[in-house]
Amino acid sequence: MSQQAAQVPTAQVATRGVPTSDVPTSSWGKARERLAWILVAPSVLVVTLVALFPLAQSIWFSFTNARLAGTPRGGLQFVNIENYRYLLTNDDFIRAFWNTVVFTVGSVSIETVFGVVVALLINSQFKAKGLLRTAILVPWAIPTVVSSRLWAYMFNGQYGVLNDLLTIRLPNMFDWIPFIGPSIAGIFPDEKVAFLASPNLQMGTAIAVDVWKTTPFMALLLLAGLQVIPGDVYEAAYVDGASKWQQFWQHTLPLLRPALLVALIFRTLDAFRVFDVLWVMFGPITQTRSLAIAAQQALVDADRLGRASAASVIIFLCIGVLVLVYTRLVKVEEG
Repeated sequence: MSQQAAQVPTAQVATRGVPTSDVPTSSWGKARERLAWILVAPSVLVVTLVALFPLAQSIWFSFTNARLAGTPRGGLQFVNIENYRYLLTNDDFIRAFWNTVVFTVGSVSIETVFGVVVALLINSQFKAKGLLRTAILVPWAIPTVVSSRLWAYMFNGQYGVLNDLLTIRLPNMFDWIPFIGPSIAGIFPDEKVAFLASPNLQMGTAIAVDVWKTTPFMALLLLAGLQVIPGDVYEAAYVDGASKWQQFWQHTLPLLRPALLVALIFRTLDAFRVFDVLWVMFGPITQTRSLAIAAQQALVDADRLGRASAASVIIFLCIGVLVLVYTRLVKVEEG
């Protein structure tokens, strides 16, 4: 009993919230700690110069009447929250915000489902698995600008290959089938579809292109999570008589949740900053304008550096909220 009482204070002693055993006490340990700080200092300095300084400068400009082309008439002035008030009451900016939300929710949700399916497929044992893993990287390896332009050609309402498939090729494949052939062929459109010009189809078209492009990224992240799941889990489930579907819902999905959360947050942050896909396929039109495009137009077209900085800060705050939600979810999972 006396030995336990003597051990309790030692286990509970902490310095700055760190257990005593983790704090270097010898001269050798302190020297290694100083060396670690010296080695990490250049990286911290680079991050400060490359990320934190531009961020602080953008926040400052968002409260001023700064211009891109030069000093505004009357000099640089502090305008308080005027830039934020203008953006949050501007119908085009509000629409750009909701376009960004729709694109983010639509693309990330579909990519997550497809990513899980692809990850499960390439994690299974079959021949040419290595070839398949390499093949799924092709869409991710193609630059976004190039893939967006290629898909814009394929979605073209006049000469696009997708319209040729929908209006000619696919209907002819089913038309010869007795009785049900004409009914199946009648499902396809009789006229070419204006994927890039119809306001009702533009956002869905952009989401489809983004899903094709970034599903491999989701699949690779989830594949890493699948490969760390112990095989004993599935052996025990098989012995207990669990079906493949039960194994997925009761074992695979719960154990995959940490990797799934990481993949979701990476893709959500990337999708919320979307610029290239929408810009290449549609340009700066209002129907598909995102927050990033709105910030670019305020900066380049309107020559309003302060207003563009305010738009960038709003994007940063939205991403910050998503990160906070993610960290809370991680804490819940670890708890």
